[in-house]
Amino acid sequence: MTSQTDLAALLCSRLCHDMLSPVGALSNGLELLADEQDDAMRQQCIELLEQSAKISTDKLKFFRLAFGAAGGFGDNVPVEEAQQVIAALAADAKRVELNWAITEASLPKPAVKVMLNLAQIALDALVRGGTLDVGAERRDGNVEIVARATADRIAFDESIGEALQGGLPDHEISSRIAAAHMVSLLAREMGGGLQYALSDGALVLGGVLPEPEGMIG
Repeated sequence: MTSQTDLAALLCSRLCHDMLSPVGALSNGLELLADEQDDAMRQQCIELLEQSAKISTDKLKFFRLAFGAAGGFGDNVPVEEAQQVIAALAADAKRVELNWAITEASLPKPAVKVMLNLAQIALDALVRGGTLDVGAERRDGNVEIVARATADRIAFDESIGEALQGGLPDHEISSRIAAAHMVSLLAREMGGGLQYALSDGALVLGGVLPEPEGMIG
């Protein structure tokens, strides 16, 4: 079984991989700016730096909330925080329409982590743009979560789906799959589960997590 140390290392590798491109663009932009004398080209360098800095910041905000202890030390996280980080990533991806179906003002922290990770996986599948729908609601003592990607082309490695459902052998878990494995473990620890469905033009990721004791209204 994958140890907590191994999982932490895989998640760190995933973070480094995702940050390499925007941080590398920052470095390249600074080098170009230092050597460029033409005013128009310097302005383009500055725009590149601003864009790369925004993408880097957006990714770090997502990682803090999806994997870390961001959102405070309470049991609930404001839904608005989750919406902001996903909206930023969708905007950075471009050509992605984002729709929300959440009426709750806050959700349990584990549910927010699951929702963010499912939304990120669905967003990654929209390689040529499309629509991302994210929903969550409390029902009968559970929190039900769904993230759906729809497009003419969906790029999805079904080993990620198998990891979400807890069916992937430990030796096949890589940094690319670590986030799915993490939220699968989180869901099972709470007594819930995750699942996925893939068809032509649509990827649906869902989860059901029991409300933590003492939080059911």
